[in-house]
Amino acid sequence: MKILILGASQVGGSIAEVLVGEENDVTIVDIDGQALHQLQNRLDIRTVTGNAAHPSVLKAAGAEDTTLLLAVTNNDEVNLVACQVAEAFFSIPTKIARLRSKEYLNNPALFKMESGFKVDVVISPEVIVCDHIMRLIEFPGALQVLDFADGLVQLIGIKAVKGGALMNCTLRDMKKHMPGIETRVAAIYRDHEVITPKSDTTIMEKDEVFFVAARQHIRQIMKQMRGKSDKPKRVFIAGGGNIGLNLANELERKGYSVKLIEYNPQRAAQIAEQVSDTIVLNGDAADSGLLLQENIENADVFCAVTEKDEVNILSANLAKRLGAKRVMALVNRPAYVENLEHRDINVIISPRVATIGSVLAHIRRGDVVAVHSLRRGKAEAIEAIAHGDANSSKVIGKGVREIPFPAGTGVGAIVRDGEVIIPNVDTKIEPQDHVIIFMDNKACISDVESLFQVSVTFL
Repeated sequence: MKILILGASQVGGSIAEVLVGEENDVTIVDIDGQALHQLQNRLDIRTVTGNAAHPSVLKAAGAEDTTLLLAVTNNDEVNLVACQVAEAFFSIPTKIARLRSKEYLNNPALFKMESGFKVDVVISPEVIVCDHIMRLIEFPGALQVLDFADGLVQLIGIKAVKGGALMNCTLRDMKKHMPGIETRVAAIYRDHEVITPKSDTTIMEKDEVFFVAARQHIRQIMKQMRGKSDKPKRVFIAGGGNIGLNLANELERKGYSVKLIEYNPQRAAQIAEQVSDTIVLNGDAADSGLLLQENIENADVFCAVTEKDEVNILSANLAKRLGAKRVMALVNRPAYVENLEHRDINVIISPRVATIGSVLAHIRRGDVVAVHSLRRGKAEAIEAIAHGDANSSKVIGKGVREIPFPAGTGVGAIVRDGEVIIPNVDTKIEPQDHVIIFMDNKACISDVESLFQVSVTFL
């Protein structure tokens, strides 16, 4: 696929890295030639320096035969104008725009009217990350919580701890602990290794276990894995950017007690005017004196979401040592994410991983409608719809074990007419089934996509 990315910042560069790895033809446009040069040194991409909203620049970048445009510069207006130009001058089929301003995000009609902005998909990394963090707060102990089939199915990653009923339990014996609950273990990660789930596989302490189940069963599964845990009530937020402010407002709305620490006094004053019950503190989130003064030892969750990775890492570690029960840190640099995986920080939040799925769902073939990256992008879970019939489809009418899925790939759940089915090897795929598939190696994605492509026979 020929893809044109506008913007060489963190978002654009991260998306390019994933897309290039999947053998797409990628061109990046940015006004910053140095940023483009740095990307070109490590990625097999073409670059064009210039204003991404100018028709001449888009033409030079190959817009005339581009399939997908990703406008992800740091300027909302540039992204919107670029999509207009892409439609009017080049008829690019799919246009995705990154938007940050609530003035645009809160007015979706702007993109639906005939005379509105020509944007097919709007993404907001800040909103996506905020939603991701909210799920982690609402499901204490979860590493990831992902929705499929409009929320009917969830995939949740949980680290096994002492005291859980499923500790040292084989997968075949899980039903004894959870009678009436249908679930599938999609994957187990142990000491950086992938353990292929089998009936005699035993869940061990510190394993990261990914379960697939109907939404209403997820909390019961968590209870069996980790024992009973109280719902968090007191949340500290370090950083008053868009993510921090959105998170504070959402936590307020759901009844949490929130304290937000912002270093910039002007920004702290602005935030104080945009929240209702949140206590806004002007200070350094890595100041132990401030944290102790504000009773950090009573915090159920400390979430560091400033714009600096180092501040987030330092403040989260400090909060943990001072008594916060659970700490999270927003970390952009992949090298930091990998090296911090097993330290005192409970959850490392990668905007790159959280955001990329929103883009990939519009790139995947074979009617893939949802994509989620797992394990910092190494694994992937997708939702694909089975179309066609037994003659035109490679999956319809076949039992799960008959479908030639690549090694390391498994069907976690099927949603059929609103009903969640945890399949066995003989469960047959029917037309319009939503099939949730887990892949421990995303390199096999093209093989999985091809299985869900409908073949056309010409008479």
